[in-house]
Amino acid sequence: MGRARIVPPARIVPSTPIGAVAATAKPGSATAAAAGLSAGPAIASLPITEEQAEAARAAFVATCPALVKRADLSGIDADWRPTCDAALGVRAGQARQFLARAFEAVQVGDGRAFATGYYEPEIAGSRVRAPGYDVPIYARPSDLVDIDLGQFSGDLKGKRLRGRVQGGTLVPYPDRASIEDGAIEGRARVIAWAADPVEIFFLQIQGSGRLRLPDGSILRIGYDNQNGRDYTGIGSLMRQRGLLAAGQASMQGIVAWLHAHPDEGRALMRENRSFVFFRELAGAPIGALGQPVTGRVSAAADAKFVPLGAPVFLSLDRADASGLWVTQDTGGAIKGANRFDTFWGAGETAAATAGGMSAHGTAFLLLPVGTLDRLGARLQGSADGGTIAPPR
Repeated sequence: MGRARIVPPARIVPSTPIGAVAATAKPGSATAAAAGLSAGPAIASLPITEEQAEAARAAFVATCPALVKRADLSGIDADWRPTCDAALGVRAGQARQFLARAFEAVQVGDGRAFATGYYEPEIAGSRVRAPGYDVPIYARPSDLVDIDLGQFSGDLKGKRLRGRVQGGTLVPYPDRASIEDGAIEGRARVIAWAADPVEIFFLQIQGSGRLRLPDGSILRIGYDNQNGRDYTGIGSLMRQRGLLAAGQASMQGIVAWLHAHPDEGRALMRENRSFVFFRELAGAPIGALGQPVTGRVSAAADAKFVPLGAPVFLSLDRADASGLWVTQDTGGAIKGANRFDTFWGAGETAAATAGGMSAHGTAFLLLPVGTLDRLGARLQGSADGGTIAPPR
């Protein structure tokens, strides 16, 4: 048994990001169009390898059935179906040409990107409670109510509310501290038992993971809902309070501190009132569109600004995260027009890269050719504050 080995962060190879198109940031914008859209560089000029292009094309094709049915709040209403159909017929070795022909690069707002990383962790667990395995991993509770507010008002489209019914009234669901103190016992099935509360805390943040069972077999679990409480990043709290020394701000540094200070660490983790519930998975981790996510290809984004399923080119200040990604997931901390969380798969290399990922640079969203022109025509004279910068 025992804790998983803490893998040190990967060595950073710096790179110089492509400059953003001159644009003014618009704080508080609710959609991509309101944030402002500008024509980016020609896709053929971007440093995309054929291998990257083909991996992105394959992920894009897999996501297309969900993409063409989805009504994201991005303010981008391009017709994706022709592009999805065209992606199916791309011959070997021609993926990069397809991207350059079918898409145009678009900068949202000021284009200033910030990217973190996530991965599929592996932690010690057991299907039954046993000595050394006493941290419950809960399935979705039977009394958790998840409401799509858009069904009640068009102004609330895309917003959800989670809670439980008490005396005929919907009230907030118990927070992390209450759940850990037994507030949902009898109302949520325990899928398995973890060995280390710190490891399961971070597995909740990652959203999916693998449990290494005592007999050596693997049980995969994935996100099945959340208690509706706001997510609080404890890394930020620790930095504000001076708990982390210089160079300790990676996930690995935070985990080491929590293990070294168990009582203070438990209280600190409880300040993140968000709590994630899981389900068993038969295969790879599943993203927000119901499709498997792929290491070094999939990324999480804010669906208010990015049509989930769209490719995005990230030009960042570290080489490993720069390149083409496909937005197939979301995350509680992934908010804003140019905020992304890159997925790195499973294993020690993935843990080393994702755990220390904090990259800045420029983001260019890839949208079907003609999107800017169509949006420009629609937004002329509109009252939503949307602006379109003409192609350079």
